[in-house]
Amino acid sequence: MDETLPSETDPVAAPPKGTVTQRAIDSIKALIGEGRLEPGQRLPTERDLAAQLGISRSSMREAIRALTVLGVLEARHGSGIYVTQLEAGDLLETFGVVADLSRGPGLVELLEVRRILESTATALAAARITPDQLAEVEKHLTAMNATDDPEEILAHDLAFHREIAAAAGNDTMAAILEGLSSRTFRARVWRGYQEEGAFARTRREHAAIHRALVARDPEAARAAAASHVGEVEEWLRMQLGS
Repeated sequence: MDETLPSETDPVAAPPKGTVTQRAIDSIKALIGEGRLEPGQRLPTERDLAAQLGISRSSMREAIRALTVLGVLEARHGSGIYVTQLEAGDLLETFGVVADLSRGPGLVELLEVRRILESTATALAAARITPDQLAEVEKHLTAMNATDDPEEILAHDLAFHREIAAAAGNDTMAAILEGLSSRTFRARVWRGYQEEGAFARTRREHAAIHRALVARDPEAARAAAASHVGEVEEWLRMQLGS
């Protein structure tokens, strides 16, 4: 053995467990990134993969578990471990966890990110939206305007923005926005708006977005979406300040 490469079982030279596991994760990701493992392909056995990469089986097991949680790999009962289809929506699900658990300044930062992406997606949608997609957006806008029930408004608000993100034609951006659009946080916002009597204002903001889409005006759409999320940011800052 090359003495410059310490054995993982050497109690003195072995790196911390987390480091070895990370090396295993990086090695599997490299196999996928280089096309040596394709989406839908079955991984070699844990034993063979560990031997191939020169990594202990325990570290390989932890790496496979971590990549399964992240949606890169999937375990099929009785069949083995497979590379997933690597679709953006599956790989970016963790954004939803971050959005649901963030509080205070961290949540404000997430809203800043959402404002940038939402305005960009809405501008793209204004140029690319199909008549059927536009009809879906209008359907959810109409439903929002027809009720004062926060739960119903929340459901149609989520669907309104989801349709717009899909119309932008960028699956990765839509997946990130889906993750950042925490239902838990939005429910809090809608209840807060109800208490403040601010439904009329936010309905006007949604209507402005819809008008820009109908006009197929990307810059107006960008501005309307940025203003809308900016209002939510400002509301949250006021909540934190109080």
